[in-house]
Amino acid sequence: MKRQFKICISGGAEGKHVQKAYPLARKVGEEIAKRGHILITGATSGVPYEAAKVAKEAGGSNIGFSPAGTEIEHKKKFRLPMSPKVFDHIIYTEAGYAGRNLLMVRSADATIMIDGRIGTLNEFTVAFEENEIVGVLEGSGGTADEVRRILDVAKKGKRKVIFDRDPVKLVDRVVEMIKKEKK
Repeated sequence: MKRQFKICISGGAEGKHVQKAYPLARKVGEEIAKRGHILITGATSGVPYEAAKVAKEAGGSNIGFSPAGTEIEHKKKFRLPMSPKVFDHIIYTEAGYAGRNLLMVRSADATIMIDGRIGTLNEFTVAFEENEIVGVLEGSGGTADEVRRILDVAKKGKRKVIFDRDPVKLVDRVVEMIKKEKK
């Protein structure tokens, strides 16, 4: 039986570049599902939702981590999607966005960053500081396109950050790095 990895998709729920990033997110979600891995998202809209939707359509499974404590709070306070056609499971963290981001990223074997705004950057920095694998889809817009510059300014090295402009190659490279770490 093939080993399943949990791969988090981090990306913008909305913003200037989100529409441009949707096809890229869909491709990443599809590739994760086709390889038999589990997709993790922030149970939100936008880029992560598009990836989760296509992963589910491709026969994959996914888990959403909600910042809310309950289903009602998820829908009413945070106004986040609930579709059982998309999410196999939603974990209600009751931790707000920052706490959710930590739990979500730490629960994954790797995170892939597509587009994004400040929340996506937070997910990146959590993964980076925890020395986790992060794939950055360059050319997808938003904060993903600023990561190289941020790492240069921070002077902390690249650690386990993988950059690629091709969504299929990025998924391949991330999965290979997970396999090497899990040996």
